[in-house]
Amino acid sequence: MTESTFPIVVKTLFGLEEVLAQEIEELCGVSPEILNRAVSFDGDMEMVFKCNLHLRTALRVVLPIRTIRAYNYKQYIRKIKSVDWSSIFHLDQTFSIHATTHSEVFRHSKYVALKAKDAIVDQFREKFDKRPSVDTENPDVQIYIHISDKDCTLSLDSSGESLDKRGYRLEMNAAPINEVLAAGIIKLTGWDHQTNFCDPMCGSGTFPIEAAMLTANIPAGFNRSFAFEKWKDLDRECWKRVKNEAVKNVNMPANNAIYAFDIDEESVQIAKENAKRAGVKDLINFKTEDLFESESNLSDTLLILNPPYGKRINPDELIGFYKSIGTALKHHFNGCTAWIISANLEALKFIGLKASKKIKLFNGPLECRLQRYDLFKGKRKDFKLAKGKEEQN
Repeated sequence: MTESTFPIVVKTLFGLEEVLAQEIEELCGVSPEILNRAVSFDGDMEMVFKCNLHLRTALRVVLPIRTIRAYNYKQYIRKIKSVDWSSIFHLDQTFSIHATTHSEVFRHSKYVALKAKDAIVDQFREKFDKRPSVDTENPDVQIYIHISDKDCTLSLDSSGESLDKRGYRLEMNAAPINEVLAAGIIKLTGWDHQTNFCDPMCGSGTFPIEAAMLTANIPAGFNRSFAFEKWKDLDRECWKRVKNEAVKNVNMPANNAIYAFDIDEESVQIAKENAKRAGVKDLINFKTEDLFESESNLSDTLLILNPPYGKRINPDELIGFYKSIGTALKHHFNGCTAWIISANLEALKFIGLKASKKIKLFNGPLECRLQRYDLFKGKRKDFKLAKGKEEQN
C-alpha cells in the first residue's frame, strides 16, 4: 500500500470468489487476496469507480476504515466513538448504517447498526452541538459494519444498493435468480461469447440479458447510480473519464446468437422489456416455446436452465418435471452442453443424465448445485472417444 492507495474489499457470493478475482485482475491489473465471499486488494479511487461500474460478480465495494475488537456492547460503543467520524463525512450530510453479524455476543444486526448510529450521533453532538440526520432510503454516506465473533470491521460503502441491482429488471416473474449469481454462472460455464447461448426456461430473462451485456461489453452498472457519487470529495473528472471510457468500449455484435425461450407468453414479454432497459433487446432472440416440445433445432449451443426448486410444486410432480427436462434435453438438444442450477439436490438425480461437472453455489440461503451435462449424439462411448481425440489434437 502507498500513500495514494488504500485497502479495498469487494463482496461476492459463495463460490464466485475466484471468478471475481479474475474479473478484478483483468479490469485493474492487480491480483486480489481471496477471502470468504470476498476478495481484497490495495487500490485507488479510479479502481473503486471501475469496480462498481464494471464488475459482474461483485455485490458491494467497501473501503475499510478500521477493525476493532469488542467483547460486549459497552466496549463496542466506546470503540465506535474512538473513530473521528467528522473526518469521514460532514455534519450536513445524511448517513445510514448497514450491519451483518456472525457472533454469539452481537447477534442482532439491526441492534448493532442502531448502537453504532447512536455512538456516531453522540460524537457529532459533543463536537458541534449538532448531529447529522439519518436517511435509510437515500443517504449521502453509507457505513457498512461486519462483525465476525468479536472482530468488527467498519467500512465506507462505495456502492450503495447491492450491485446485483443492475437497474434493468423492474419487472419479474416468480423467484427470479440474482443477477450476480447469473453472471457468475455464465462465467463458470466458460462460455466463449461466440457459441450459441440459450435459456429455454428464461422467466424474466436474467441469464440471456447478462450474457448479452457480457458479449457487448456493456458494464454491469451502466443503468444505476452509486453511493460514492454523493461523496463531497468525489473526483468528478476521474469518474467522468471512467464512464466515458466504458461507453467507448461498448461493442454491439452483429450476430445475435443468444436465445430466450419460455412456455409463458407473459414471461417472454417481461424478459423483452427488461432486455430493452438493459440495451440488449436486439441481441436476443425471444420466443414463446415449451421446452418439452421444442422445435428450435439448436446444436452446438450452451444451455443454462434454472428450473423450479419445489416450494410451489408437489414433490412427486417435481420429480416428474425434472425427468421431463432430462428427456427434452436428450431429444431436442443433441450436440449441446446443458448447465442446470437447482437447490433441489434430490430432484437433480432424476434428470436421467450423467453430470460431467458439479459446482456448489448458494442462491440466497439455499445451497445449490450447478451441474454440467454433455448432450452427445449417438452413444456415450463414441462421444468420449471423439472428445479424447479433440483434446489430443
